[in-house]
Amino acid sequence: MTGPETGGSSETRRKRLLFRAQRRGFKEVDIIFGTFAAAELGSMDEAELDQFEALLTAPDQEVYAWLRGETQVPASHEGPVFLRMKALCGRKNPTWNV
Repeated sequence: MTGPETGGSSETRRKRLLFRAQRRGFKEVDIIFGTFAAAELGSMDEAELDQFEALLTAPDQEVYAWLRGETQVPASHEGPVFLRMKALCGRKNPTWNV
């Protein structure tokens, strides 16, 4: 976690998370995470940033399977942030940041 007590700021944390979201290494997940991060990070509170950061630590193939509904999302990752990300994937004719 980054905060004034560790020499960082909330804005720095958001920028770091955006960078990580766009460069995970699995193209489909990069697009989903990057689009979601660009749209949502600015309005997230610290708890939501923690949830998003936890999702960034999950393996790409697992996250992709969760988002597609192929496997059950572990309770540790299921929450409002994941549900909003999954809703993004379910939109009809979504626009993706590439």
